Amino acid sequence: MHAKQLIATVLGGALLALTCTSPAMAAGKWAHMDSAEFEAVLDQKFAEGKYSKKGADNCLMCHKKSDKVMALFDGVHGRMDHKDSPMAGLQCEACHGPMGKHNKGGKEPMIAFGEGSPLSSEKQNSVCLSCHQDEERMAWHSSTHNLEELDCADCHQVHAAKDPIMEPATEVETCSNCHTRQKADMAKRSAHPMDWGGMTCSSCHNAHGSMSEAALNSTSINENCYECHAEKRGPFLFEHEPVVEDCSACHNVHGSVNKDMLTRRAPQLCQSCHSSAHNGNPAFNSGSDVMTAGKSCLNCHNQIHGSNHPNGSALMR
Repeated sequence: MHAKQLIATVLGGALLALTCTSPAMAAGKWAHMDSAEFEAVLDQKFAEGKYSKKGADNCLMCHKKSDKVMALFDGVHGRMDHKDSPMAGLQCEACHGPMGKHNKGGKEPMIAFGEGSPLSSEKQNSVCLSCHQDEERMAWHSSTHNLEELDCADCHQVHAAKDPIMEPATEVETCSNCHTRQKADMAKRSAHPMDWGGMTCSSCHNAHGSMSEAALNSTSINENCYECHAEKRGPFLFEHEPVVEDCSACHNVHGSVNKDMLTRRAPQLCQSCHSSAHNGNPAFNSGSDVMTAGKSCLNCHNQIHGSNHPNGSALMR
Protein backbone atom coordinates (compact mmCIF):
# COMPACT_ATOMS: atom_id res chain seq x y z
CA MET A 1 0.00 0.00 0.00
CA HIS A 2 2.90 2.31 0.68
CA ALA A 3 4.08 2.05 -2.94
CA LYS A 4 0.60 2.93 -4.19
CA GLN A 5 0.44 5.98 -1.97
CA LEU A 6 3.84 7.11 -3.24
CA ILE A 7 2.79 6.78 -6.87
CA ALA A 8 -0.45 8.57 -6.10
CA THR A 9 1.46 11.49 -4.63
CA VAL A 10 3.68 11.78 -7.71
CA LEU A 11 0.92 11.38 -10.25
CA GLY A 12 -1.92 13.07 -8.44
CA GLY A 13 -0.77 16.56 -9.33
CA ALA A 14 -0.56 15.60 -12.97
CA LEU A 15 -4.20 14.64 -13.33
CA LEU A 16 -5.38 17.73 -11.49
CA ALA A 17 -4.30 19.77 -14.52
CA LEU A 18 -7.09 18.18 -16.60
CA THR A 19 -9.97 20.54 -17.42
CA CYS A 20 -13.48 20.28 -18.79
CA THR A 21 -12.07 20.53 -22.31
CA SER A 22 -10.38 17.15 -21.93
CA PRO A 23 -11.35 14.62 -24.65
CA ALA A 24 -11.89 12.12 -21.83
CA MET A 25 -14.77 14.23 -20.53
CA ALA A 26 -16.64 14.32 -23.79
CA ALA A 27 -18.41 11.04 -23.03
CA GLY A 28 -20.79 9.99 -20.29
CA LYS A 29 -21.57 11.68 -17.01
CA TRP A 30 -18.30 13.64 -16.89
CA ALA A 31 -19.33 16.02 -19.67
CA HIS A 32 -21.49 18.27 -17.47
CA MET A 33 -18.85 18.85 -14.76
CA ASP A 34 -16.94 22.09 -14.46
CA SER A 35 -13.20 22.14 -13.81
CA ALA A 36 -13.45 22.25 -10.00
CA GLU A 37 -15.86 19.32 -9.82
CA PHE A 38 -13.78 17.31 -12.24
CA GLU A 39 -10.58 17.89 -10.28
CA ALA A 40 -12.36 16.89 -7.09
CA VAL A 41 -13.33 13.54 -8.64
CA LEU A 42 -9.76 12.92 -9.76
CA ASP A 43 -8.40 13.92 -6.38
CA GLN A 44 -10.72 11.41 -4.70
CA LYS A 45 -9.74 8.76 -7.24
CA PHE A 46 -6.09 9.04 -6.24
CA ALA A 47 -6.83 9.37 -2.54
CA GLU A 48 -8.80 6.14 -2.55
CA GLY A 49 -6.09 4.37 -4.55
CA LYS A 50 -8.42 2.99 -7.17
CA TYR A 51 -5.85 0.74 -8.78
CA SER A 52 -6.86 -2.40 -10.63
CA LYS A 53 -6.16 -5.69 -8.88
CA LYS A 54 -5.52 -7.28 -12.26
CA GLY A 55 -2.99 -4.68 -13.38
CA ALA A 56 -2.12 -4.73 -17.08
CA ASP A 57 -4.43 -7.69 -17.70
CA ASN A 58 -7.39 -5.43 -17.04
CA CYS A 59 -6.05 -2.77 -19.44
CA LEU A 60 -5.32 -5.29 -22.18
CA MET A 61 -8.92 -6.48 -22.21
CA CYS A 62 -9.58 -3.42 -24.38
CA HIS A 63 -6.14 -2.32 -25.61
CA LYS A 64 -4.58 -5.64 -26.68
CA LYS A 65 -5.60 -5.09 -30.31
CA SER A 66 -3.49 -1.94 -30.52
CA ASP A 67 -0.02 -2.58 -31.96
CA LYS A 68 1.17 0.65 -30.38
CA VAL A 69 0.12 -0.48 -26.91
CA MET A 70 1.45 -4.02 -27.23
CA ALA A 71 4.82 -2.76 -28.45
CA LEU A 72 5.47 -1.72 -24.83
CA PHE A 73 6.35 -5.32 -24.02
CA ASP A 74 9.16 -5.28 -26.59
CA GLY A 75 11.01 -2.54 -24.74
CA VAL A 76 12.55 -1.95 -21.32
CA HIS A 77 9.42 -0.37 -19.84
CA GLY A 78 7.48 -3.58 -20.41
CA ARG A 79 9.91 -5.94 -18.67
CA MET A 80 8.49 -7.88 -15.76
CA ASP A 81 11.89 -9.14 -14.59
CA HIS A 82 13.43 -5.73 -13.81
CA LYS A 83 12.60 -4.12 -10.48
CA ASP A 84 12.80 -0.58 -11.91
CA SER A 85 10.42 -1.32 -14.78
CA PRO A 86 6.85 0.03 -14.45
CA MET A 87 5.56 -3.43 -15.33
CA ALA A 88 7.22 -4.89 -12.26
CA GLY A 89 5.22 -2.56 -10.01
CA LEU A 90 1.87 -0.96 -10.74
CA GLN A 91 2.20 -1.88 -14.42
CA CYS A 92 0.25 0.37 -16.81
CA GLU A 93 -1.10 2.40 -13.90
CA ALA A 94 2.43 3.31 -12.78
CA CYS A 95 2.47 5.88 -15.59
CA HIS A 96 -1.19 6.35 -16.53
CA GLY A 97 -2.62 6.60 -13.02
CA PRO A 98 -5.24 4.47 -11.20
CA MET A 99 -7.84 2.87 -13.43
CA GLY A 100 -10.89 3.44 -11.26
CA LYS A 101 -13.93 3.11 -13.51
CA HIS A 102 -12.02 3.91 -16.67
CA ASN A 103 -12.96 0.53 -18.18
CA LYS A 104 -16.62 0.83 -17.25
CA GLY A 105 -19.43 3.05 -18.45
CA GLY A 106 -18.14 6.11 -16.66
CA LYS A 107 -14.92 6.28 -18.70
CA GLU A 108 -12.93 7.93 -15.94
CA PRO A 109 -9.95 9.77 -17.46
CA MET A 110 -6.36 8.63 -17.12
CA ILE A 111 -3.01 10.32 -17.79
CA ALA A 112 -2.23 10.60 -21.51
CA PHE A 113 1.06 11.54 -23.14
CA GLY A 114 2.17 13.22 -26.34
CA GLU A 115 0.17 15.04 -28.97
CA GLY A 116 -3.45 15.52 -28.03
CA SER A 117 -2.89 15.04 -24.32
CA PRO A 118 -4.94 17.44 -22.14
CA LEU A 119 -2.05 17.58 -19.68
CA SER A 120 0.55 20.33 -19.76
CA SER A 121 4.13 19.45 -20.63
CA GLU A 122 5.16 20.03 -17.03
CA LYS A 123 2.61 17.53 -15.71
CA GLN A 124 3.39 14.91 -18.34
CA ASN A 125 7.12 15.20 -17.76
CA SER A 126 6.72 15.00 -14.00
CA VAL A 127 5.51 11.42 -14.44
CA CYS A 128 8.65 10.48 -16.36
CA LEU A 129 10.92 12.35 -13.95
CA SER A 130 9.46 10.53 -10.97
CA CYS A 131 11.66 7.59 -12.07
CA HIS A 132 14.24 9.14 -14.37
CA GLN A 133 16.26 11.25 -11.94
CA ASP A 134 20.01 10.99 -12.41
CA GLU A 135 23.08 13.06 -13.31
CA GLU A 136 22.11 13.31 -16.98
CA ARG A 137 18.82 15.00 -16.10
CA MET A 138 19.87 17.15 -13.16
CA ALA A 139 19.72 20.34 -15.29
CA TRP A 140 16.44 19.51 -17.04
CA HIS A 141 14.39 22.26 -15.38
CA SER A 142 16.69 24.99 -16.74
CA SER A 143 17.16 23.36 -20.14
CA THR A 144 15.96 24.90 -23.39
CA HIS A 145 13.78 21.88 -24.13
CA ASN A 146 11.96 22.27 -20.83
CA LEU A 147 11.62 26.05 -21.13
CA GLU A 148 10.18 25.57 -24.62
CA GLU A 149 7.62 23.23 -23.02
CA LEU A 150 8.58 20.08 -24.88
CA ASP A 151 7.12 16.80 -23.70
CA CYS A 152 9.35 13.80 -23.11
CA ALA A 153 7.03 12.07 -25.56
CA ASP A 154 7.93 14.59 -28.27
CA CYS A 155 11.34 12.92 -28.53
CA HIS A 156 10.99 9.54 -26.84
CA GLN A 157 8.88 6.50 -27.67
CA VAL A 158 8.09 4.32 -24.66
CA HIS A 159 5.79 1.87 -26.43
CA ALA A 160 8.51 0.62 -28.76
CA ALA A 161 11.14 -2.10 -28.88
CA LYS A 162 13.79 0.54 -29.50
CA ASP A 163 13.42 4.24 -28.88
CA PRO A 164 14.65 5.93 -32.11
CA ILE A 165 16.37 8.75 -30.27
CA MET A 166 18.30 6.22 -28.17
CA GLU A 167 19.65 4.47 -31.28
CA PRO A 168 22.78 5.96 -32.94
CA ALA A 169 21.44 5.18 -36.42
CA THR A 170 18.26 7.24 -35.91
CA GLU A 171 19.18 9.76 -33.20
CA VAL A 172 20.30 12.50 -35.60
CA GLU A 173 17.18 12.15 -37.70
CA THR A 174 14.98 12.53 -34.62
CA CYS A 175 16.79 15.65 -33.40
CA SER A 176 16.94 17.27 -36.84
CA ASN A 177 13.15 17.10 -37.17
CA CYS A 178 13.18 20.26 -35.03
CA HIS A 179 16.75 21.50 -35.43
CA THR A 180 16.43 22.21 -39.15
CA ARG A 181 19.20 24.81 -39.33
CA GLN A 182 21.72 22.36 -37.95
CA LYS A 183 20.36 19.72 -40.33
CA ALA A 184 21.09 22.02 -43.27
CA ASP A 185 24.62 22.71 -41.99
CA MET A 186 25.33 18.99 -41.59
CA ALA A 187 24.57 18.53 -45.30
CA LYS A 188 27.27 20.98 -46.37
CA ARG A 189 30.56 19.92 -47.94
CA SER A 190 32.57 20.13 -44.72
CA ALA A 191 30.88 18.67 -41.65
CA HIS A 192 31.23 16.21 -38.82
CA PRO A 193 30.47 12.57 -39.74
CA MET A 194 26.85 12.64 -38.63
CA ASP A 195 25.14 11.05 -41.63
CA TRP A 196 26.89 7.70 -41.40
CA GLY A 197 26.88 7.19 -37.64
CA GLY A 198 30.40 8.33 -36.87
CA MET A 199 28.92 10.87 -34.44
CA THR A 200 25.52 11.70 -33.00
CA CYS A 201 24.05 14.82 -31.46
CA SER A 202 24.64 13.38 -27.99
CA SER A 203 28.36 13.12 -28.74
CA CYS A 204 28.47 16.83 -27.94
CA HIS A 205 25.10 17.76 -26.40
CA ASN A 206 22.99 16.64 -23.46
CA ALA A 207 19.39 17.06 -24.61
CA HIS A 208 18.22 17.08 -20.99
CA GLY A 209 20.31 20.18 -20.24
CA SER A 210 23.69 20.92 -18.74
CA MET A 211 25.47 23.67 -16.85
CA SER A 212 27.21 24.96 -19.99
CA GLU A 213 26.25 26.84 -23.13
CA ALA A 214 24.13 25.02 -25.75
CA ALA A 215 23.65 22.06 -23.39
CA LEU A 216 27.18 20.84 -24.08
CA ASN A 217 28.50 17.74 -22.36
CA SER A 218 31.64 19.59 -21.25
CA THR A 219 32.08 22.86 -19.41
CA SER A 220 32.85 24.90 -22.55
CA ILE A 221 32.88 24.71 -26.33
CA ASN A 222 36.63 24.19 -26.40
CA GLU A 223 36.59 21.43 -23.81
CA ASN A 224 33.90 19.72 -25.85
CA CYS A 225 36.01 19.92 -29.00
CA TYR A 226 39.14 18.71 -27.21
CA GLU A 227 37.38 15.44 -26.38
CA CYS A 228 38.14 14.42 -29.97
CA HIS A 229 40.67 17.04 -31.10
CA ALA A 230 43.15 16.54 -28.27
CA GLU A 231 46.10 17.67 -30.41
CA LYS A 232 44.63 21.19 -30.42
CA ARG A 233 44.39 21.38 -26.63
CA GLY A 234 47.88 22.64 -25.81
CA PRO A 235 49.18 24.32 -23.76
CA PHE A 236 51.43 25.84 -26.40
CA LEU A 237 54.47 28.03 -26.02
CA PHE A 238 52.93 30.39 -28.56
CA GLU A 239 49.15 30.48 -28.54
CA HIS A 240 46.61 31.90 -30.95
CA GLU A 241 44.17 33.88 -28.78
CA PRO A 242 40.95 33.12 -30.70
CA VAL A 243 41.74 29.40 -30.54
CA VAL A 244 42.17 29.54 -26.76
CA GLU A 245 38.96 31.51 -26.35
CA ASP A 246 36.43 29.75 -28.60
CA CYS A 247 36.76 27.22 -31.43
CA SER A 248 33.54 28.54 -32.95
CA ALA A 249 35.21 31.91 -33.57
CA CYS A 250 36.61 30.32 -36.73
CA HIS A 251 34.63 27.10 -37.19
CA ASN A 252 30.96 26.35 -37.72
CA VAL A 253 30.76 23.14 -35.72
CA HIS A 254 27.69 21.77 -37.51
CA GLY A 255 29.07 22.23 -41.01
CA SER A 256 30.22 24.76 -43.57
CA VAL A 257 30.68 25.24 -47.30
CA ASN A 258 34.31 26.06 -46.54
CA LYS A 259 37.10 23.61 -45.89
CA ASP A 260 37.66 22.52 -42.28
CA MET A 261 34.23 23.91 -41.38
CA LEU A 262 35.60 27.45 -41.39
CA THR A 263 32.99 30.19 -41.08
CA ARG A 264 34.70 32.10 -43.92
CA ARG A 265 37.43 31.34 -46.42
CA ALA A 266 40.94 32.50 -45.80
CA PRO A 267 42.21 35.16 -46.18
CA GLN A 268 38.86 36.86 -45.43
CA LEU A 269 38.56 34.96 -42.14
CA CYS A 270 42.08 35.94 -41.06
CA GLN A 271 41.59 39.55 -42.13
CA SER A 272 38.43 39.87 -40.04
CA CYS A 273 40.89 40.23 -37.13
CA HIS A 274 44.21 40.93 -38.85
CA SER A 275 43.00 43.80 -41.02
CA SER A 276 46.39 45.52 -41.04
CA ALA A 277 48.50 42.42 -41.68
CA HIS A 278 51.33 43.21 -44.16
CA ASN A 279 49.68 46.58 -44.73
CA GLY A 280 51.44 48.57 -47.43
CA ASN A 281 53.21 45.59 -49.02
CA PRO A 282 51.70 45.10 -52.50
CA ALA A 283 52.71 41.41 -52.44
CA PHE A 284 50.06 40.83 -49.79
CA ASN A 285 47.14 42.71 -51.30
CA SER A 286 43.91 40.76 -51.09
CA GLY A 287 43.93 40.19 -54.85
CA SER A 288 47.50 38.94 -55.07
CA ASP A 289 48.56 35.36 -55.71
CA VAL A 290 50.12 35.18 -52.25
CA MET A 291 46.77 35.87 -50.61
CA THR A 292 44.55 33.83 -52.89
CA ALA A 293 46.58 30.76 -53.90
CA GLY A 294 46.27 27.49 -52.01
CA LYS A 295 45.62 28.01 -48.33
CA SER A 296 46.31 31.73 -48.45
CA CYS A 297 47.60 32.90 -45.03
CA LEU A 298 47.88 29.28 -43.97
CA ASN A 299 50.54 28.66 -46.62
CA CYS A 300 52.97 30.26 -44.20
CA HIS A 301 51.16 30.44 -40.86
CA ASN A 302 50.37 26.73 -40.83
CA GLN A 303 50.53 26.19 -37.04
CA ILE A 304 47.43 28.29 -36.56
CA HIS A 305 46.26 26.43 -33.44
CA GLY A 306 49.54 27.09 -31.61
CA SER A 307 53.24 26.31 -31.73
CA ASN A 308 55.91 24.99 -29.39
CA HIS A 309 58.79 25.84 -31.73
CA PRO A 310 61.35 28.33 -30.33
CA ASN A 311 60.80 30.45 -33.42
CA GLY A 312 57.06 29.89 -33.59
CA SER A 313 55.84 33.28 -32.43
CA ALA A 314 54.30 33.93 -35.87
CA LEU A 315 52.75 30.44 -35.82
CA MET A 316 54.83 29.50 -38.86
CA ARG A 317 56.67 26.54 -37.28
